[in-house]
Amino acid sequence: MKRKKYLIDLPFITGNGNKASEINDILHQYGINIIQKNLSIDEIQSDDIREVAKKKISGIPASMDFAIIEDSGIFINALNGFPGVYSSYIYNTIGLNGILKLMANIENRNAYFISIITLKFDKKIILFEGMVKGRIGEKIKGNNNFGYDPIFIPDGNDKSYAELSLHEKSMTSHRKIAAEKLGEYIKENIDKILKKVNNKDKTCVQQLG
Repeated sequence: MKRKKYLIDLPFITGNGNKASEINDILHQYGINIIQKNLSIDEIQSDDIREVAKKKISGIPASMDFAIIEDSGIFINALNGFPGVYSSYIYNTIGLNGILKLMANIENRNAYFISIITLKFDKKIILFEGMVKGRIGEKIKGNNNFGYDPIFIPDGNDKSYAELSLHEKSMTSHRKIAAEKLGEYIKENIDKILKKVNNKDKTCVQQLG
């Protein structure tokens, strides 16, 4: 018997449309459609990105029992993991040029991106993690994508993320790894999810065939 296919709307709480587009591009293969929700959520101060993610999603409205958030950061080995969980703040203060100045004359340019996608469902909080290793470039290169992409060159590539298209980046990124783990979880628990989601909001599930 052929299994029915569904398109599920999954609220993603973020003010970053670029993140929403990237994750949506990845999750469509799982029949998941990202719906961006721009809500203000308090963030705790912690050096552990996983703790930040768990506390952050705990702050969303109780009425939202099926939603995700995403926290990410770039960790530079020679700077002892800086900027890490403070990546967004550092980007908005010293920016990419500030990072390159900190890295001036440093040979070890190894770095890695971490993405934590946190799902709130059925009163549970589940974390899906993705990591991509690479290096910090010598200069800003590329105009695509966002954030630290113009100075991050993933392993196995000679181009920065900003020199790749959104789809090309989505094929190799830390968000792809985390998002695919989320997609597999939803796929494995689809019957339970459909039952819960349909009972609460019949408009967010479409039967495709």
